[in-house]
Amino acid sequence: MEITLQLFIGALKMIIPAFIVFLTAYYLVKNFLDNDARKRLTEIRIGNQGIITPTRLQAYERIALFLERISPNSLIPRVNKPGMSARLLQTELIKAIRTEFEHNLSQQIYISGHAWEMVKTAKEEIIKLVNISSTKIPDTASSIDLSQMIINISAQVAKLPTDVALEYIKREVGQNF
Repeated sequence: MEITLQLFIGALKMIIPAFIVFLTAYYLVKNFLDNDARKRLTEIRIGNQGIITPTRLQAYERIALFLERISPNSLIPRVNKPGMSARLLQTELIKAIRTEFEHNLSQQIYISGHAWEMVKTAKEEIIKLVNISSTKIPDTASSIDLSQMIINISAQVAKLPTDVALEYIKREVGQNF
């Protein structure tokens, strides 16, 4: 029995230091691999930023351009043609706004959710402005009458929704880049 106890104690004298060496080696290797993985992940993120940052800036630029294009002061001269009726102009203005919006739908991936909501709100408010303006003129009115009504109502508003959204976009770009 004493021999087995001595063998057991002798085995423990070898196993315990071996186990301590194993745990130390395991900890060092795990730490090294974790640091290496973090380093690679950081390098990938830095590399991706080189690609994503210009794309995000381009998205903000396109959204700013969209907001400028649907602003009544630039939308009306672009869409209004001589001889149009007010109803046709109303239809064409709304169609132009929606087409511009649909063309820029993919930009929502690259801008913040709040910024995208501001853009959508601006679009809806400009459409509402066109529709309200058309109700304030006679059915037989010309496109010039509707254009003047839209401009007059726009002038009464402290800030157009497109201007509010554009200011927010500019502020967000300034904070992020």
